[in-house]
Amino acid sequence: MTTAVITIAAGRHQHLWAQQRGLALGDRRPDVYVAVAMGDPQVGPRTVDGPLTGTGALVLPVELAAGGPLPLAAARNAGAAAALAAGADVLIFLDVDCVPAPALVAAYTDAVHHESGPALHCGVVQYLADGVDAAGIHPADLAGRAHPARPQPGPGESLESADWPLFWSLSFAVSARTWAQLGGFCEEYVGYGGEDTDLGYRAFRAGITLRWLGGADAFHQYHESPSPPVAHLADIVRNATVFHRRWGFWPMLGWLQAFADLGLAHYDQDRDRWQVLTAAPDAVPAGT
Repeated sequence: MTTAVITIAAGRHQHLWAQQRGLALGDRRPDVYVAVAMGDPQVGPRTVDGPLTGTGALVLPVELAAGGPLPLAAARNAGAAAALAAGADVLIFLDVDCVPAPALVAAYTDAVHHESGPALHCGVVQYLADGVDAAGIHPADLAGRAHPARPQPGPGESLESADWPLFWSLSFAVSARTWAQLGGFCEEYVGYGGEDTDLGYRAFRAGITLRWLGGADAFHQYHESPSPPVAHLADIVRNATVFHRRWGFWPMLGWLQAFADLGLAHYDQDRDRWQVLTAAPDAVPAGT
């Protein structure tokens, strides 16, 4: 099978380099690597001259609207289209912050090859502590803390789950056939939040299995991530509204309620809608 790894990037160049180094050191290198550069001209030369030099890595530039949010959903779809055009049978989506464990590519490829029906395969993501330099440590020696709300199967295990809201795009794999069945990410979502939840729910509605795969671990490199993500307030409220229009219920309610508690957003019960409010200067937590 021909396996592609797809990542989207805007900045985070050191994280991108560490990811590509991890792939180069893996038990199996991807047959195709696509880096989608969202308005960042540095992604191209850093990839072409980086750890995957000579492997046929592809760089796909995606232009940004002036001052607009990052087109995360559209960028992933564009990367998938480029991988499929290059002959990929297996699509692995890996967040730019994620360094693959040595077995990740092989584990995902094997899981897709032996699946009994269409599935979203999600590996375990371990979060590295602040100060861990993933670029200077062999991926086999990395260790972090897995997200406590998500399954943590061991190597060789695959756990089927009906808990579709847990799906995320940090690290997952699908067959080319399943990707075609899903139709990719909905490009009505622009900026941060919602596109993962939409894809997970569409998979659930289509009878596509969510499987948590042991052995396909990835290590998420540290970066500041305030909770709730106030820098993405407008994106999250807008994308939650898109999801509500498409499916009839609200996603990301934890974040939306946290924004409301900070005086940054308001839920109009009579009109069943969320809206962004003007924040008082002291309403935003320190460090955001």
